[in-house]
Amino acid sequence: MPTLRTKITPHLWFAKGAAEAARFYASLFPDSHVDQVTPIPVDTPSGPANSVQIVSFTLAGQPFVAIDAGPLDPFNHAISFVVSCADQAEVDHYWNAFADGGQPERCGWVRDRFGVYWQVVPDALGELMQRADTAGGKRVMQAMLGMQKLDVAGLQRAYEGT
Repeated sequence: MPTLRTKITPHLWFAKGAAEAARFYASLFPDSHVDQVTPIPVDTPSGPANSVQIVSFTLAGQPFVAIDAGPLDPFNHAISFVVSCADQAEVDHYWNAFADGGQPERCGWVRDRFGVYWQVVPDALGELMQRADTAGGKRVMQAMLGMQKLDVAGLQRAYEGT
């Protein structure tokens, strides 16, 4: 069997603002940076020379690529990024950043100002759902369904039935 050197890198197509989005995302996550912004020096179906840009960036150690190439298909719920958070402070940090100029949704989802969908989820959600008390897990799920930004203390109260 041949040695595989395959890497999977998410690629995001932005109508505009790919470099701005990459800088914003890199400012939020540790071990993150914009690696390179490369204008395409020839005319393309998406625009004249140098108007289309390829942006390479890293978020939390994960490489990403983005293109700033005009409208094609808008982002939607079919692809989102889950941000696993250790505690409420992390939930608040990411949720508030994505919601600023974006669109909060239910169940921990938020569409940022660039149109990308994020799920900001505390680790406590999975921990509470996986405990032996299935009635408590059902209450946690019901509570989560009624929240926009997920609230760790509220999820805990739901589990306890208080």
